[in-house]
This record gives sequence, C-alpha cells and structure tokens, in this order.
Amino acid sequence: MSRISDAFKNGKAFIPFITGGDPDIETTKKLILEIQKNGADIIEIGIPFSDPIAEGPVIQAADLRALTAGTTTDKLFDAIKEIKDQVTIPLIFMTYANAIFKYGTKKFMDRCNECGISGIIVPDVPFEERDEMAPFCDEAGIDLIPLIAPTSKERIRMIAESAQGYVYVVSSLGVTGVRDNITTDLGAMTKLVKEATDVPCAIGFGISKPEQAANVCQYADGAIVGSAIVKIIAEHGKDAVPYVGEYVKKMKEACTSVQ
Repeated sequence: MSRISDAFKNGKAFIPFITGGDPDIETTKKLILEIQKNGADIIEIGIPFSDPIAEGPVIQAADLRALTAGTTTDKLFDAIKEIKDQVTIPLIFMTYANAIFKYGTKKFMDRCNECGISGIIVPDVPFEERDEMAPFCDEAGIDLIPLIAPTSKERIRMIAESAQGYVYVVSSLGVTGVRDNITTDLGAMTKLVKEATDVPCAIGFGISKPEQAANVCQYADGAIVGSAIVKIIAEHGKDAVPYVGEYVKKMKEACTSVQ
C-alpha cells in the first residue's frame, strides 16, 4: 500500500482541495498547515491553470486569482518544499496534462518527489493514455490517481484494477461545484470499484455539507470537497485560514461519524 492508501486506515478519510496560490502563496502555506491541524487525511492542491476544463466557476475564479497574484508551478513547488517538514499527511497535486508536458514530465515528477508530493490527479488524461505519464510517476514514486465518472460504466473495473493511491469517484456529470442533490447511484459505482481493487475510493464533486459527506462515506472510504472550501477563501481572502480550519474540522467529524 502506498502512503496515500495508508491515510485511509484510520476510518473514513476527509480530503479537502484548495487552489495553490489563492489568494497568494503565503496564505496557501498557512492553509495547508491549518487544514492538516484540523483533521484532514490528505490535501489536494490545484496548480492554477488558464483552462481548467474540469472546474466550475468557483475554482476557475480561484485559478484566475492565483495566476493574477503571480503564482507559477515553480513558486508552488518552492512553497511546498518550504513547509514539507511540517506536513505529515499526503499532499496531492491536481493539474492538467499540458501543464505537466510544458514543464517537462520527468522534471515535474522529480520536483514532486523533492517537495513531498505523494500523488497527482490529471483530469484530462483518459485511462487509455495514462501510459504517457505512468512510467514517469512510477520512477519517481508518485501515485497517478484515476478518476471514475458516472459515464465510465463498463470501464470502471478496468480503471480501478490499475489504480494507485485512491480511486477518485466523480459523483456527478459536469464540472466541479456545490450541488444540493447528488442523484448518481454511488452505491453501484463504488461496488464495482471495490470488486476490482483493494485501493480505497473517495467520492468528490458537489459535496459541501456535513450530511453529504456522511452520506457518501456510507459507500466510499472518504469524501473530497473543493468548491465549498474555495468559496470560503474567495470570501475571506488572506483572512480565510481559521474559517477554512473550522469548516475542515466539521467535515472531518461528519466523515468520522460513519463506521
């Protein structure tokens, strides 16, 4: 089991997402440490990108704020390297193929390794094209985390069988964003995943309330929340750290309430 999979051993996991560099790099460092302190098991960090096709308006706006503030991939790597000795939970980068290819795939993975990044999620690399990235990940010891969507259907088992770290189960069609109701048959999706692999699975897209987190944890091994946290950061800017910490604590307690 990888370090990421190990993070699921102490009950249901809570996995928050933030956009790196939103509102600035210094706040990102503080947010990572505050989120860890309040019980997160893993943190996903989005590398700001000019065309984040999987993201809804909330995270698109965060990417724009981060880029406007001068955030670059190198600056984000440097910031995480500065705090890596204080971070005891796995950190995941969420980014897009073009950003990695432009940086240089081997160089990108080597820097991930150097900065203590445990895994990456690349939403625009389909399973059939993962071999363009997987060897570089394997060489650097970085888990390439797959996404499974409601449209994956007969591909779910195939994707899950080769999964590393955890399987990211996308709860809804469309882009990221807060949703009042999740209508996908999550029980059926996670059942297929669990029949194919012992790697944990976590559900994301649309989760914002404690009761939603508790609900998805009935089926999966953890809950992933992004837009709801990014909205708090958008509202409070550099003062968002304690508000995000309070929210993370509440959501982690909701996940833990499910046995």
